[in-house]
Amino acid sequence: MGSLPRTLELFYDVLSPYSWLGFEVLCRYQHIWNVKLQLRPSLLGGIMKDSGSVSAMRFVTATNMERPEMLTNVSRELWMRAWSRDEDITQPQSILAAAEKAGMSAEDARALLEKISTPQVKNQLRETTEAACKYGAFGLPIVVAHIDGKTHMLFGSDHMELLAHLLGEKWMGPAPPALNARL
Repeated sequence: MGSLPRTLELFYDVLSPYSWLGFEVLCRYQHIWNVKLQLRPSLLGGIMKDSGSVSAMRFVTATNMERPEMLTNVSRELWMRAWSRDEDITQPQSILAAAEKAGMSAEDARALLEKISTPQVKNQLRETTEAACKYGAFGLPIVVAHIDGKTHMLFGSDHMELLAHLLGEKWMGPAPPALNARL
């Protein structure tokens, strides 16, 4: 009998540069470690009560609900705007520009932006944020590893070596050689 599937949940907010670090590392390692990575957009402000990224995180949540294949690219582009290029991610035009740069059509981006104030999107973001809190989150990112029937919560993007140990995998730094060979 094989081992139980290994799932990692990454609760993150695009306002958090530390979430970005954890996001990029786990995106790189998900196939190397053969784990199922579940991206869980959460609202840091709901945990720490002071964020400013509500519109962006509602947009990311709406993307996850309706265009999940775009979630990685949209999340990455919002981080790039906020933390690499010092551009706004709170205004509607900024969110639309990020979505389009991430490869989403302008029509789809506008449709999702119109949904960020709907009860469905608000409730989904609230539920995901509450799920992070139930795991014991006091900030973001957190990674929740489900391994062999046990749940492990790790806070921060600086615990990847510990995560590798829990998975019984090798940590090869933030840019593993397997990734570098493909670049």
